[in-house]
Order: sequence, then C-alpha cells, then structure tokens
Amino acid sequence: MALIVQKYGGTSVGNPERIKNVAKRVAKFQAQGHQVVVVVSAMSGETNKLIALAKEVQATPDPRELDAIMSTGEQVTTGLLSMALMDIGCKAKSYTGGQVKVLTDSTHTKARILSIDEANMRRDLDAGHVVVVAGFQGVDEHGNITTLGRGGSDTSGVALAAALKADECQIYTDVDGVYTTDPRVVPEAKKLDTITFEEMLEMASLGSKVLQIRSVEFAGKYKVKLRVLSSFQDEGEGTLITVEEDKNMEQPIISGIAFNRDEAKLTMLGVPDTPGIAYQILGSIADANIDVDMIIQNVGHDGTTDFSFTVNRGDYAKAQGILEGVKAKLGAREITGDNKICKVSAVGVGMRSHPGVASKMFKALADEGINIQMISTSEIKISVVLDEKYLELAVRVLHRTFGLDQ
Repeated sequence: MALIVQKYGGTSVGNPERIKNVAKRVAKFQAQGHQVVVVVSAMSGETNKLIALAKEVQATPDPRELDAIMSTGEQVTTGLLSMALMDIGCKAKSYTGGQVKVLTDSTHTKARILSIDEANMRRDLDAGHVVVVAGFQGVDEHGNITTLGRGGSDTSGVALAAALKADECQIYTDVDGVYTTDPRVVPEAKKLDTITFEEMLEMASLGSKVLQIRSVEFAGKYKVKLRVLSSFQDEGEGTLITVEEDKNMEQPIISGIAFNRDEAKLTMLGVPDTPGIAYQILGSIADANIDVDMIIQNVGHDGTTDFSFTVNRGDYAKAQGILEGVKAKLGAREITGDNKICKVSAVGVGMRSHPGVASKMFKALADEGINIQMISTSEIKISVVLDEKYLELAVRVLHRTFGLDQ
C-alpha cells in the first residue's frame, strides 16, 4: 500500500464530465489499497475570469483582495470532486489551503510555502477518506488567504507529498509526459521515460511549460519522486523525474531542446567602464522586482562599454523606463531594445562527459543562416538568443542535429 499525491490541472477538471472521470481514476487507486491525496487546480479558464472580474472593479486590484478572489476557483473544484467521489461510493473530504494549514509568507499573489500541518489529512486518510485539497493557495501567519503564483498547484502537490512523505507525487496534465521538445513545433519529438531533476529544472526555467519551476525545485530539495502523466489516457507510465541519472544506460548527450518566446533584450551603450557599473544598472531593475536572465558586458574601449541583458517580454516597457532614468545618472550614450527575440536551449547531463556540444550547436545554426545574438552556458545547458522569426527552424534543426528524433 502506498501513499500517493495526485495533482490534476485545470484542463483535467475543465467540466463536470472530466471531474467525474478524475473521480473514477482516483477511486481505482484507492480500490488497489492506496491512500490518495488529490490536489486540484481551478477549472480551466476560471482563474482568468476571476482576475478579469477584479480588474473591472479596480484597475489595479488590491493584492490581498485579489488573492481572496482567485483562491475561490480551486475551492469550487475541491467541492465538486469530493461530491463526484461520494457519488461513486468513495468517502471524500475537501480542504482549502487554510484548512490544511499550508502556512505561507505574506507575499500576496506569489507567496512561498513555509510549512504544512499534515495531521488532519493523515487522520482522514487513516479513516479511509480520499483527501481533496485546493492547490495554489495557503494562509499567512495573520490568517490572510494567499496564492502561490501561476502554476502554483504543482507546487502545492509537491509540498504536500513532501510533508506527508508520500511514495510518489503524480502530476496529471494534458500531456502524457515530458518530451524532447514541444511536439507542436517538432512532430517527431519523443516522450522521455525518465529525466533528472537537474534537466527538468533547466527545461522548466527555459520555457517548457509542463511543470512549474518552483515545484521541480521543491521536489528536488525534498527528494519527492515526481511523475508526469496524462489525465486523458489510462495507459502509459508517463515520465519519471529522478534525482539520479540512470548509471546503467549510456546517457544521451542532450535530453531536450527547450525554448521561450517571452524574451526581450535591452542594451545600454556607452556606459562608463568603471567598477560597480553592473550593480548601478541592474540594482534598480531588481528593486522593481524584474527578473534578469542573460547578461553580456562587452570589452571596454575608450573608457566606455556596452551592457546588454534580457528580461521577460512583459517587463520590457517597465525595464526600459527604469533604464532611461539610470542613463542620465551614468551619462550613457543611448538605450536600444528588441522585444522580438527568443531563447533556444539544448539541455542534457550527458554534456558533462561529451565535449564539443557548443560547436556542434553553433555550426547547425550557422548552416541555416541563423545569427546568434547572445550565448549563455552552464554545466548541462547551452542557451542562445535569436531573432524570434527563427525560433521554430532553430528548434527543428537542433532536435535533428542531436539525434532526438531517433
């Protein structure tokens, strides 16, 4: 008998019919003797509807009240799924994040989990209940409802699995596993049976939308066995995300090609080439809570240098405005920007033992006449910034170059 945490995303619980299907799946696991905790998202489209509603009333919604509104989407699903389970003869009980006592910090709309009190859930599991928990939410120390940011139900699922020391955390979504790249871009993409946490972390941070990055970090930290499965197929083992790469098998050099369209680049030209300049430029960007991705500083000439960095496309205008303020202070020459760029990355732990991956990647892109604007590398990934119009071509070429279609 195992303790399993299952998380179902918005499309999996998108209507009453799908909720009933989820109930049947959960009941099957319980019938096999397993204890099951189910974490659910809001029905697909529901959270966007709630945010739109809030914006109709207040142009920039108050964060505390927005959390109170957004959290209701998951609450509806927990009640409906519990009813659907009862209807087919399963004992079930729904919980909000606050009722479980998922304690978070007070950062509204993107709170972080501090602790989870699992006592009530264990009591209900031991009494033969399926426990249905609202994902994406918790409460802070003052009893305020908080939410965990987009995709936060994944993090809820993994955090509950860690707190309960579950045997496995199964993330049910609309895809049947993790693929070598997005099958909509490359039809030949293959499903991976296993992938390491390191690789999954890179894939998630580089735009692969299968799992929220914080959930992968959490799972890696607490050694939670994570499996991605399809809620629309009964067959298949999905993809298991593991701590260790399989030592018995010859690792492929590259496990996947990830990409992200939501990129924008900003460059400050003619910046004084003096110590502390990076902090003066990026400090104000960080203060505005804008994440910076790649950074390049050119070699200085005549006492000045050029400084480039990338941000999420949604932060482009805001970051540009901040740089205009910094420009005058530093006496920089001008600011240029481009919000029509993308990032394409090759990811794989096999890179560690195979030199020459970068040159192979650059040659493949050069042969297609694709110009590389920026490069960033780590031990297990190489990322390049390209003109957005080359995104799909670059992904297809690299997928083929590294034999991922084999």
